[in-house]
Amino acid sequence: MSSSFRVGVFVDAENVRYNGGFQMRYDVLRRFAAREGGILQRLNTYMAFDAERAREDMEYKKKAQTYQQMVRDFGWKITVKLVRRYTDESGNVTTKANADLDMAVDAMLQANKLDQVLLVTGDGDFLQVVEALQNTGCRVELMGFKNVSRQLQQQVDAYYSGFLIPDLLPISYEPRNEWGKPGSCVRGVCTKWFADKGYGFLRIMDRISPSLWVTDPREADSPYISVFCHVNELADDVTEDMLMSRETVLEFYLNESEQKDNGLVASNVRLAFSVNR
Repeated sequence: MSSSFRVGVFVDAENVRYNGGFQMRYDVLRRFAAREGGILQRLNTYMAFDAERAREDMEYKKKAQTYQQMVRDFGWKITVKLVRRYTDESGNVTTKANADLDMAVDAMLQANKLDQVLLVTGDGDFLQVVEALQNTGCRVELMGFKNVSRQLQQQVDAYYSGFLIPDLLPISYEPRNEWGKPGSCVRGVCTKWFADKGYGFLRIMDRISPSLWVTDPREADSPYISVFCHVNELADDVTEDMLMSRETVLEFYLNESEQKDNGLVASNVRLAFSVNR
């Protein structure tokens, strides 16, 4: 692509937060969106804020404002959606801060100045928005975590699991984690599994790169690494059927291989964030 192509990013922050993307790093997301050298024309995120709670809970107010300022410091425009409360006939109170309409309208209005759009959501309500954006000539990519609409994944030009992007989600129990280095904790998928032999190969994204389409780790410009995995390293709830699906995201540790120079082996392999449950 030409370095002059314009990119717009639209983040459904509440959908992301409730579906496995809590604490997503906006600085890493920005790098991912700009990986092909495009101009980041629009960086929009839509966040909920509970004004009623903020009046009574100063800690909540302080944390929300601090977080919003940090995101703004990374160059993002924040559209704040105030939480609304609804009481049904039984007296049950529900809250809602839906940003779908705002995000859809902004994406459509700004599309004529964009060549590529990255939607960060899993909400199938954006299906028609994707179709409309594509009909304007935009390339539309999607990033999600859990509960991502299958139809939405199939409609977009490319889908990326946010769990697999290096450092996009911090690993709370590994605060000094160096993704991809021996001893680090990473997330990946299984590419080959030989049940009769009791081993297989996992694949991780080693770095954010414009060559994400080069999925064969043997290619020189591939940003992916192949990792050997023995059946003894699998958690009890990781089944063979799960390993056969690229939708199964695994979390594991990397160790240097004792048999192969520069090779890596996986240990403590388990399901990441219960993605498949």
